[in-house]
Amino acid sequence: MNTLILGTRGSALALAQVELTAKALATAFPGLAVERKIFVTRGDQKLDLSLIRANEAGGKGLFTKELEDALLSGAIDVAVHSLKDLPGHNPPGLAVTAVLERAPTADVLITKVPQTLRDLPAGAILGTSSVRRARQLRWVRSDLRIEEWRGNVQTRLRKLAERDDVAGIILAQAGLVRLGHDLSGGVLEAGPWKFHVASLAEDLLPAIGQGAIALQSRADRGEVTAVLQKIDHGPTHLAIRAERELQRLLAGDCALPVGVRTTLGSGTIKMRAILFGPETAPPVEAEAEAATPEAVAAEVFAQLGPV
Repeated sequence: MNTLILGTRGSALALAQVELTAKALATAFPGLAVERKIFVTRGDQKLDLSLIRANEAGGKGLFTKELEDALLSGAIDVAVHSLKDLPGHNPPGLAVTAVLERAPTADVLITKVPQTLRDLPAGAILGTSSVRRARQLRWVRSDLRIEEWRGNVQTRLRKLAERDDVAGIILAQAGLVRLGHDLSGGVLEAGPWKFHVASLAEDLLPAIGQGAIALQSRADRGEVTAVLQKIDHGPTHLAIRAERELQRLLAGDCALPVGVRTTLGSGTIKMRAILFGPETAPPVEAEAEAATPEAVAAEVFAQLGPV
């Protein structure tokens, strides 16, 4: 094939992920032309929907359906997703054909003064749109007040700068790095604002698929599959297989309050997970090691028990 059409959302982060994909394709196939098509998803339109309150729309398909419909209709060849946005089940006929090398998976705390999660004053207000983050934050610090903040990174940083009563917000390190922010000095500079950054790697387990870019295509498009497999990052795909199998077993979507960390050893895969049920119940934690992605996911699922 001579041209590959990539579908994407139009956010700055989504466009950065498409550029990473295009760069990988150009390296593997110098003569391949790449086109980009931008889609507005329901999640981009409905900023009033709550991703934290379970009785509302939740996250299932909120940022993916329009791209998947375009794949099925043949309007695009590949949908480029933040993998953590994908529900556990692909629609019939579609597959996650490849993933790019995973970025750092940690969440980070963004504040106006240097602070760690443990340093925050009692009753501090934090902003996040993630069910998983909200539940883990309350588990670590039950006194914290969590507000639901949606919007792109720039919107959230502006809101943080303007709200004197808010201590900080939680964002994914991977997204900030892909947007070109250098966090190595513990500082985030964005336009007129200067914020401080503290890793939450020791406090919060990341989302399923966090830090990975998923390349989704039609299962019957063998020529597209062959191209994408040339840029697939094997170790990342192994970890993702384990995490998505756990997601499938839990029958969950991207709003399910589960945190997972997957690491690859010498011939083994290790997974640690935390799952939250009712607000008043303590979370269930599990850890297992196995030789295959599906086996480690099954072991962790068995320990977590019924959802």
